[in-house]
Amino acid sequence: MSDLPLFLKSFGVGLAVAAPVGPMSLLTMRRTLTRGWRPGLATGLGIAAGDATFAAVAALGLAGLSAFMLAHQKPLHLAAGLFLLWLGLKSFWRRASDEAAQTPETGSLAATATGAWLLTLTNPPTIIMFAAVFAALAPAGGLTAVGAAQTVGGVFAGSLIWWCAVVSAVGAARHAVGPRARLWIDRASGAVLALFGVAEVRRPV
Repeated sequence: MSDLPLFLKSFGVGLAVAAPVGPMSLLTMRRTLTRGWRPGLATGLGIAAGDATFAAVAALGLAGLSAFMLAHQKPLHLAAGLFLLWLGLKSFWRRASDEAAQTPETGSLAATATGAWLLTLTNPPTIIMFAAVFAALAPAGGLTAVGAAQTVGGVFAGSLIWWCAVVSAVGAARHAVGPRARLWIDRASGAVLALFGVAEVRRPV
């Protein structure tokens, strides 16, 4: 691992950060299943951009920004929790006619990506994780500007590759699942998203 280029190390970090199953994974899979691969990929792109933003804060040593985000964890988690709760309840109560009316191009893909980016940023402790990882990966003299760019680029690429794989797998399964089955899967995922939202609202800081 120590002999690998910094970009490849950071790529592995980005992949590892994206892989665990959580609310963002569920959101990406739900959007891919119900709306198609474009909204799913836009969601994954936003999440990867969020991971890269945290990586940039950690790699560049932006202590002021990091401290500000960590100091405001409670309202950030509250905002994320309320959004997930709203999204989950909306999905749970969705009707079959809504499935038929929805198309892969529903809504703005840019807005979808931006929303996913902002939702990813509601977890400031990720900065601490990235800072600890980069402290272990960085050369003895610390990160140069080029090194910082490599770490951020590697994290973004690793995270994005993971979401591309998730969207591809779910998108392929989407064609094998009928509208009624998709509706019930959507309702089940909505219930789980709502539970994630409640957990975020009640999350101690």
